[in-house]
Amino acid sequence: MKQQRTEATARAQRGFTLIELMIAVAVVGILIGIAVPTYQDSVRKSRRAQAKADLTEVAQAMERYYTVNNSYAGASMATIWGNPAQSPRGSDSPRYNLSFQAAPGSNGFVVQAVPISGTGQERDKCGTMTLSNTGTKTPNTAGTKDCWNLN
Repeated sequence: MKQQRTEATARAQRGFTLIELMIAVAVVGILIGIAVPTYQDSVRKSRRAQAKADLTEVAQAMERYYTVNNSYAGASMATIWGNPAQSPRGSDSPRYNLSFQAAPGSNGFVVQAVPISGTGQERDKCGTMTLSNTGTKTPNTAGTKDCWNLN
């Protein structure tokens, strides 16, 4: 009886075998391989949502500018909210540069959000997003139709 107890105690004190350890490492590796890209995609999606909100805010500011001046011409990022390097919400680390594609004309404008290189946002599937005074939004190709959707 005592000998059986000693063998059971010795077996319990050995710890993990190499195979058990390798299986645990493989499972953790698989979970990380799935979780990290999913998390990064979620972060890019939330930053894209901020860029969409910023584009909409710029478009609204441009409409206010048009109401006062009866033209979009002469408007700049500086005249519609001050610091063009920051998002309208005052983000300390912007992920997109907001600018006009061309100087606003008397009857129209197109504002764009270009992902800043080195922020991770350049890997976003939507890339540069634009919004015009007529409400036209890009990108709007087959693979990127959900860039402007809420999902």
